[in-house]
Amino acid sequence: MSSEIIIPHYDVVIVGGAMTGATLALGLAALKRPDGQALNIALVEAFVVEDAHPGFDARAIALSHGSIHQLSRLGLWPALSHLGTDIKSIHVSDRGHFGMTRLDAAAFHVPAFGQVVELAQVGQVLDRALKRSNIRYYCPDALQSLDSQADFHELTLASGSRLRADLLVAADGAHSAVRKAFNLPLQQTDFGQSAVIANIAVTEGKPGMAWERFTDTGPLALLPMAPVEGLQRLSVVWALTHDDASRVMALDDQAFLQQLQQAFGYRAGRFVQTGSRHCYPLTLGVMSRPAFHRCVFIGNAAQTLHPIAGQGFNLGLRDVIDLLDCIKHELDADNVLGSASLIHSYLRAREQDRQSTVRNIEFLVRGFSNDYLPLVAGRNLGLRLLSWVPPLKAPLAQVAMGWRESQV
Repeated sequence: MSSEIIIPHYDVVIVGGAMTGATLALGLAALKRPDGQALNIALVEAFVVEDAHPGFDARAIALSHGSIHQLSRLGLWPALSHLGTDIKSIHVSDRGHFGMTRLDAAAFHVPAFGQVVELAQVGQVLDRALKRSNIRYYCPDALQSLDSQADFHELTLASGSRLRADLLVAADGAHSAVRKAFNLPLQQTDFGQSAVIANIAVTEGKPGMAWERFTDTGPLALLPMAPVEGLQRLSVVWALTHDDASRVMALDDQAFLQQLQQAFGYRAGRFVQTGSRHCYPLTLGVMSRPAFHRCVFIGNAAQTLHPIAGQGFNLGLRDVIDLLDCIKHELDADNVLGSASLIHSYLRAREQDRQSTVRNIEFLVRGFSNDYLPLVAGRNLGLRLLSWVPPLKAPLAQVAMGWRESQV
């Protein structure tokens, strides 16, 4: 007599447990049904945080003022706040030209435009929170196959575990295994650039200052980080042609610092030390419809952005917040998750924000990564006008703070 295999059934299964997926899981864990019962949630993540986790690597990211507000709303920011470094000012300039402007948080009556955090440190905090929660945490494990039925998805994992979900959430990054399993299209734009990323130490630095410098190969961004051993630190994201990026990656540390200093200048201080360097190709990948039957896509699985405006995780967090609001509405109505009403509500909630953010970033990349004379003149005049007419800075500051038009 054979015994029937019992396959665990979850209200929500999230594939991908880096920042976006982990944040969603912890947000879901705080929701209740009308009868007070918690949701049954599973999170599938391929890498343990202590290993070389691609979602929690050496990069630092800027959390906007709006994102910090949302993380506070979710109850997550208190555990992360000690990791943050204030962005009090933003200096924007065009290398070799007259255009430049500066934004100061105090002028907009906020303590900071946002905070810079190191992904590796954030990953450790979120991992501990997940392990303390009632979330079923399949880690390390990975999606192997998907079987979609009318009322659920059945997932088979690399470990052999099987599980079912009323609602499946893909938070598994730019190369989403869920998207590939459903054979869904992704609109891709190759900007012909790679990003060289490193953390550097500077002398005579300016604490709290973020820098965005546009060069003929692409933007060069420096974000303030917490000092170490008395030295100010900056997180560098340097967009270069693929060939130039390969050449820069091959340099020794001293030659790299010299090349970086030459490209940026001395406004941010003198570059004296560097950590390990990483290189990533820069593309724009967007799902026109980030949803499928009983499935939604969030974060980099739905859209992968150029880092020119630092909006990647901030946009992904707004995916999370809107999805949580849609799920709460379904729970209040005592509906089973994964319904068509939930999917359509999520798509409506995300449409305008996603479209405007992607459009603005593509405009910035194309407008500031070339030496076409009319564009050079136009962008430099625009930057100067921001300095000459301070009220014009307000829309740019709202973007930097991560607030949507409806929230301004």
